[in-house]
Amino acid sequence: MTPAPPPIPTPLPLPSPPDVAVLAERLEKRYGDKRALDGLDLTVRRGTVHGLLGPNGSGKTTAVRILATLLRPDGGRATVAGHDVARAPERVRATIGLAGQYAAVDEILSGRQNLEMFGRLFHLGAHRARVRATQLLDQFGLQEAAGKPAKGYSGGMRRRLDLAASLILAPEVLFLDEPTTGLDPRSRNEVWASVRSLAASGTTVLLTTQYLDEADRLADRIAVIEHGRTIADGTPADLKRQVGGDSLQVVVRDPADLPHAVRTVARVAADGVPPTRDDAERRVGAPVADGVAALTEVARTLQDEGVGVEDIALRRPTLDEVFLRLTGHRPAGTGQEAAA
Repeated sequence: MTPAPPPIPTPLPLPSPPDVAVLAERLEKRYGDKRALDGLDLTVRRGTVHGLLGPNGSGKTTAVRILATLLRPDGGRATVAGHDVARAPERVRATIGLAGQYAAVDEILSGRQNLEMFGRLFHLGAHRARVRATQLLDQFGLQEAAGKPAKGYSGGMRRRLDLAASLILAPEVLFLDEPTTGLDPRSRNEVWASVRSLAASGTTVLLTTQYLDEADRLADRIAVIEHGRTIADGTPADLKRQVGGDSLQVVVRDPADLPHAVRTVARVAADGVPPTRDDAERRVGAPVADGVAALTEVARTLQDEGVGVEDIALRRPTLDEVFLRLTGHRPAGTGQEAAA
């Protein structure tokens, strides 16, 4: 009887390109019959902020947990800072920082004591932990509050302290899971400034967020995932162009002038698309190909015809519209379905 041939060995994963900090290819994760990830692809360039958006249950959290080596994938491959998450998890952990949705700081300890404690936990030693704590307190604007208990910090200060703690080892890649959830606008702006500073210093940031304005302001690129797969990936401007170009919006003072506005806007509408008309708001709108030229022509024509204009503006698509178009879900903050 002829013996069976030996099994073909599984080939080693190919190295990720040198300019790529995070790479996922056909990533899979199953929980029983449910596929949390179903062939997810993701490429994050070094030194950039990459947003990860998707509705509830889309697989965002599962993806981050796999990339942070907290879960093992069932299929596909992923590398972080050039290290395979399944074959070399300890090397991955040495290159990453992770900040969850809620600040993981001890409220009894002061800001400095928190950072020194994390430094000691990372085996920096007492002296190096003190030096690193001082560096981070200065970097995140927390020097004045360094000696105060964290329980007296504002939400934004506490979040910045948590970010500082995740950077004790100066990681190449930082995973941020909804870093501004529950913060007031001022605190959100403080955290945004910190994230921008990190990216400017060369840290790669993978950001999951339920706030589309946050992704729009911070992310160099955005990946939208649905049912465990990437359904769109591009710059915020690229994604907005998928929805459509600029639209011209005109609000007249007198409802009797609406027919004049409709005729005027129709002449500059892209591809002959008929203008929309909202009598209640006295508004006329239409997509336009050359926004500035269209706005100038309409404004001049209406003025020459003696039509009083209350407002005239170019409107660009928003990420909210992109999200709704791609996923069929409304983003968080609309009072309807959340995006995270």
